[in-house]
Amino acid sequence: MSNTSIDTVTINGVTYYAAADKPSSARAVVVVDRGWIFAGDMTRKDGRIYLSRAVWVFRWESVGFDGVIADPKQKAVTIKKIADVEIPEGSEIFCVPVVDTWGL
Repeated sequence: MSNTSIDTVTINGVTYYAAADKPSSARAVVVVDRGWIFAGDMTRKDGRIYLSRAVWVFRWESVGFDGVIADPKQKAVTIKKIADVEIPEGSEIFCVPVVDTWGL
């Protein structure tokens, strides 16, 4: 009998990882109040969120947020590299862990 393993599965453009294969980097997409969306290598300290190697999710068309997370390089998504970002922790709506090269 063969042993089959599936590390990831993509459903409707969203990639799901096996528990052991979840992105383990510090990189995350952070949704901030007033509609700002940034991604970067995240650290939290003294009530602040610091993003290095930061990018700004400027806009997207004809795909949902899940489509942006699944494939930030697609034509419908505009991502701009920016300087490091510092955000007050209280401004965070939510964050999504992503692989360490997301948006770069």
